[in-house]
Amino acid sequence: MASEFSRIITLLRKEKGVTQKKAAEELGVSQALLSHYEKGIRECGLEFVVKVANYYDVSCDYLLGRSADRSGLTLNVDDIPAPDAAAAKDGHFTGSILPTLNRKLVSNSLNILFDKLNACPDKALVSEISGYLMMSVYHMFRLIYGSVPKNAASLFSIPEPVWQGYCNGAMNITEANVCSVLRGENPFGGAGLKDLSAFAMTTESLTRDYPLYASSLLNLIKTSEERISQAGRPAKE
Repeated sequence: MASEFSRIITLLRKEKGVTQKKAAEELGVSQALLSHYEKGIRECGLEFVVKVANYYDVSCDYLLGRSADRSGLTLNVDDIPAPDAAAAKDGHFTGSILPTLNRKLVSNSLNILFDKLNACPDKALVSEISGYLMMSVYHMFRLIYGSVPKNAASLFSIPEPVWQGYCNGAMNITEANVCSVLRGENPFGGAGLKDLSAFAMTTESLTRDYPLYASSLLNLIKTSEERISQAGRPAKE
């Protein structure tokens, strides 16, 4: 909890565009103490948590990492807008709650990603990111499809012994191309992407610009990082 608090108050201060010294003055603490809070060296009391929540206009639950939403909203599957009403019967997806929730989180987050890409003048970047996402879906679908021996392998043109390695290689190359374009070094020739202003964003601007989808994206980030952190922990002896 303390590590989440320190990360979030540092993020909020940088998003607000204030120095650590100014934030400390306005919060009524020394810069040294605020620095300790931001680094997770010391833990603060409830009174300071409330003061910080009021200063950055967020909820205490958000500050403590209990909610991915600035307002402290806890998502319920029924509260998340369906990404594609045409894909649902009477506006509701069928199936158990977890797949439905995850589908909404992924689809709504993609709405934000592609809207940001829509404002990007570099078609190579849009093409590479789209290709990466399509290959990731292909990869997972083929793993599921291939788990049943009776399913016809002829659905795919790339043979079983090599498809996974080829797909991973292609995704790695695509990711490298994306990184190159974002650095202004277009690997396909041309000038590359020099203006990244379309991708400037904060948690506040995301919530404002995408009121229907921001909670999905923020929860997807939180869920993904929890999974990554768990994977990175050493196994217990």
